[in-house]
Amino acid sequence: MRAEGKQAAVGQDGGDGLMDSGEGRTGKASGPAPRRSSVRRFLPLAVILAAMALGYAFGLHEHLSLSELIRHRTELAGIVSDNLWPAVAGFAAVYVAAVALSFPGASLLTVLGGFLFGWALGGTVVAFAATAGAGLIFLAARLSLGETLAARAGPFLSRLAEGFREDAFHYLLFLRLAPVFPFWLVNVAPAVFGMRLQPYLVATFVGILPGTYAYAFIGAGLDSVIAAQEAASPGCAAAGTCRIELSALVTPKLLLAFAALGLVALIPVALRKWRGRKPPQA
Repeated sequence: MRAEGKQAAVGQDGGDGLMDSGEGRTGKASGPAPRRSSVRRFLPLAVILAAMALGYAFGLHEHLSLSELIRHRTELAGIVSDNLWPAVAGFAAVYVAAVALSFPGASLLTVLGGFLFGWALGGTVVAFAATAGAGLIFLAARLSLGETLAARAGPFLSRLAEGFREDAFHYLLFLRLAPVFPFWLVNVAPAVFGMRLQPYLVATFVGILPGTYAYAFIGAGLDSVIAAQEAASPGCAAAGTCRIELSALVTPKLLLAFAALGLVALIPVALRKWRGRKPPQA
């Protein structure tokens, strides 16, 4: 009996020891889980940054120029006339990638869309593609940076984020309509401030429509501008030396119109704050 008791005690001790070692193994296995979770959170943003670095390293951004568009306009127009819908799909994919990778030249791509497909079809394709690309970078930034920055935010940033969340849709609509901040910054900031995806996509789509169709309309009329340059300097289009600046095509009046639309988007915010400050009636 004593031996059996000792064996039982030893068995229990051994069992406990195995349980302890199992818990130790489980603890060791679960130890890296937060690290793996952190890696998964930052993986989408890391992929985007790596693709961006490769794009710049191979000089892909250098092809997004007005001179390149003028030089290859005949070949591009031929591709579109022979294969319209594959060309539309390819153009949309390039636009999504350019926005998601924050490449400069989104305005030029919009002009290209109007030039290739006309202002109506080109502007519509650009609006959906730009919204999709902005949604991708928004999700990557929210997954990677949102929780980290929210946890480390100081009082000022916390108050700013709270104020943005109260009227996120109208603030974002203003930022989309008025060309005040860079497009890539407006894509990322709402993610840091905790805006939801659906209103972000709606505000983005609605907010970029005026500017998108305006630039697409400029692209649709680009042929006449090139023809005028060719008349003044024959052969400049083929050589890519025609002096056409996008800034010259976008007039200050057009920018003022965008700013005015942006201010209109802030009217509901101003009214809400004004009503909140009104003294209660006796």
